Amino acid sequence: MQLIIVTGLSGSGKSIALRALEDSGFYCIDNLPATLLPQLSQHIEASHQTKVAISIDSRSAALEALPSAIEHLKNSGNIVEVLFLESNVETLVKRFSETRRKHPLSDSDTTLAESISHERELLTGLAEKGHHIDTSNLSANALRNYIREIIAQPNNNLVLLFTSFGFKNGIPLDADFVFDVRSLPNPHYDPILKPLTGKDPAVIAFLENTSSAIEMLADIQHYIEKWLPSFEQDNRSYLTIAIGCTGGQHRSVYFVEQLSKHFRQHQQKVIVRHRELD
Repeated sequence: MQLIIVTGLSGSGKSIALRALEDSGFYCIDNLPATLLPQLSQHIEASHQTKVAISIDSRSAALEALPSAIEHLKNSGNIVEVLFLESNVETLVKRFSETRRKHPLSDSDTTLAESISHERELLTGLAEKGHHIDTSNLSANALRNYIREIIAQPNNNLVLLFTSFGFKNGIPLDADFVFDVRSLPNPHYDPILKPLTGKDPAVIAFLENTSSAIEMLADIQHYIEKWLPSFEQDNRSYLTIAIGCTGGQHRSVYFVEQLSKHFRQHQQKVIVRHRELD
């Protein structure tokens, strides 16, 4: 059985992710109490369901027992993945304000920001088990496409997720490694290059004629190649590498495109995201 557990902060997009999995052929269960997971897995196996997705949130009973239940399911021969969705506080506050929904942990004595902080603490154990997805800057449609990309990857290989971003909009919460390329010459200051992106030939030519850019790209590539085996030995499913420049339009996009091309040529499974462009 392939089991995907969708969890994370309220307002981060768990319902959208679950619907995307349902559209991809998964049998989906929303808001399952953590205590029922072992019994439910036996029932699902008996019904011959092979692809199942379950949403579990901070309101679930015996949440602290969930990590051990996940390990038990893995040891029983099931393929179990945890997708942990989160967003920054500012984004979550804005989403709750726009929808006028009440946070599940809020009460008359607790502010929305305090409820979000408390929920993040409650889910710490699960966050360590899961593949993080930062939805702060993702539209609903972008999140759905991202989920489809993730489940399309084989389960027996480490997947590299390269994402470009702009530091002016904050560092991605789901990054395992962050590389800063702001010290390189910025195409933004060239009036011809300014409206383009790191995917366009003129910007590519600009950076490939910059020796420091080529040298930094080689250093980052070498670092990933050197340490990738250790993450594979650690049974990691995903490794997120974020490349940041000022606006997330030129230099970081170029680096992500070049790195993803290189590792694909070496038979590595790769997913690409350009946060600011998306």
